[in-house]
Amino acid sequence: MSGMYFNRRVYTLRLFLKDVFFIISNIFELNKLRKNKEINKVFQEKIMTIVSSINGCVYCKWFHAKQAVKAGIPSESVKKLLKLQFNTIAYDYELKGLLFAQHFTETNRAPDKDMIEDLYSFYGKKNAKHIILTIRMIYFGNLYGNTLDAFVSRMQGKKAQHSSFLFEFIFFMNNLPIYAILRLSLKK
Repeated sequence: MSGMYFNRRVYTLRLFLKDVFFIISNIFELNKLRKNKEINKVFQEKIMTIVSSINGCVYCKWFHAKQAVKAGIPSESVKKLLKLQFNTIAYDYELKGLLFAQHFTETNRAPDKDMIEDLYSFYGKKNAKHIILTIRMIYFGNLYGNTLDAFVSRMQGKKAQHSSFLFEFIFFMNNLPIYAILRLSLKK
């Protein structure tokens, strides 16, 4: 039965609007995240690669794998991240955050309360919020890319469950130039 459907998470109108509001309301916090040396670019790229791998966004996996290498992560380590085999390549400080990112994504944004408390206890309020912000930002990118692909998949006979043609069509048409750029980038 699963072979008949597009099997990646996609946006609904309600979830899309909720995430856009979240991003807008956290614009200033994003600037603080960029300056946070404890949740540095390498750590962020590890998080983004893991979340993208689970959500299956081909554009995000490709882009963040490249960014991870640019940030200084060896190619072999990036391959391990994409396979969720990161326990041997993560620093002790990163491991809890990476495990949380995996849990957050695998539970589709519904992490256990204990996991959240553990994250805040280990990293402190600011860094825990920045880890969650990193996860939420890449989650947005993942579902954005997946929703574009869902429309194309629907046109090929495989629709996404819990999605509507009208939303996918409007979303795709409004983002057609971005989709074209993403497809061209993958070919390079």
